[in-house]
Amino acid sequence: MAVPKATVVLKHVKSVMVRFCPFQTNVETTRIFLEQVNSKKSRASNINCVVKTDVRHDGTEPVVDIMFADGDRLIMKGANLTAREMLLAFNSRCIAKGLKAEEKNK
Repeated sequence: MAVPKATVVLKHVKSVMVRFCPFQTNVETTRIFLEQVNSKKSRASNINCVVKTDVRHDGTEPVVDIMFADGDRLIMKGANLTAREMLLAFNSRCIAKGLKAEEKNK
């Protein structure tokens, strides 16, 4: 599967927890998402964002748990989503938070 070219901005994100079992067949999209979030460019957008990986060997379903700075939470189950869908959901939530912060500052 080709890695989607998407800019991941972690400006409004407090933490990202990625949990998966590497021996499951449906973890590829979750690993692609982790690669995008953990890239140098993405990490530079918020150096205070904590990115944790929980690798298990128990058949755990791949899950991405994102905590935003305002207390909102986004949980994505990678087994049922493509990497593009995960990145689009994440980016759309981040854009909405950015617009909300802009309105608040005006």
